[in-house]
Parts: sequence; C-alpha cells; structure tokens
Amino acid sequence: MQLEVDGRQIDIQVDPQMPLLWALRDVAGVLGPKFGCGIAACGACTVLIDGAPVRSCVLPVGDVTGRVTTIEGLARDGALHRVQQAWLDEQVAQCGYCQAGQIMTAVALLEEIPDPTDEDIDKAMAGNLCRCGTYPRIRAAIKRAAGNGTEA
Repeated sequence: MQLEVDGRQIDIQVDPQMPLLWALRDVAGVLGPKFGCGIAACGACTVLIDGAPVRSCVLPVGDVTGRVTTIEGLARDGALHRVQQAWLDEQVAQCGYCQAGQIMTAVALLEEIPDPTDEDIDKAMAGNLCRCGTYPRIRAAIKRAAGNGTEA
C-alpha cells in the first residue's frame, strides 16, 4: 500500500489493520507521533489527515485515504511552523512527550479558527493530555501563533 506522509510517497507492506501509528513509526521510520495510551485518550499520537487531527494509535492504516502530516512535516525550507516557533517562544515543553500531538492539534485548530478564544482553545485541546501540566503555556503558545498573544 502507498501513503503520502509529509509530502512524500511511502510504500509499505503491512496488514491493513495495523494502526497507522505503528506503520509510521516501525515501518516508515517517522518517529514524531508517540505511543501514549493506545486507546485514543491522550493525544500523543495525533497526526493530521488532510488537515484534520486524528489519533493514529487506533486508525487502521488501511483506512487512511488522505495526506498524512506529522510533526516532522510542519517545518518548511528550514523554518519552523509558526506553532512550533510559538511553542519554543513560550517554553511550553517540559518532558516533551505530548508535544507532537499537542502541536498537531493546535495547528488544526488555527486552520479552522484563526483567532481562537480561550474557550475555543480549551475545547480543541481537551483531548490532549500533558503529564507536566503546561496547559497555561500551551494556551499562550496558541495565542502567540494566532498573533494575539505576547510578542518576544
């Protein structure tokens, strides 16, 4: 089967029922999406399919019909995506384990709602768990990326 991942075509030979997460990590070598819970409850495995956030730990790779974007596919021409840069500027990460999923969900949010309210952010990010509790910094980074947060 063939997948488009981060702008490149990847041929993989796997059982179509294999979760997309494992096809990405173990077969394609794309390590950004993380295994957290395996039941779509934590968000660490979030990737975008045609711009929509999905939990790759429960999605069978055979059901993928669109373009997959991972954290590795956000940066372009050596420049970080605005959400990635905002994460650095706001010093969001502590342990960092959830960050790829958090960032991917934030990217999808800002594509849908370019100037989100606190309520919009809380609703969109509710399914992404952070063991370190950096939720205030996550919100600040999303606001920064939207252009309505603090400036460096």
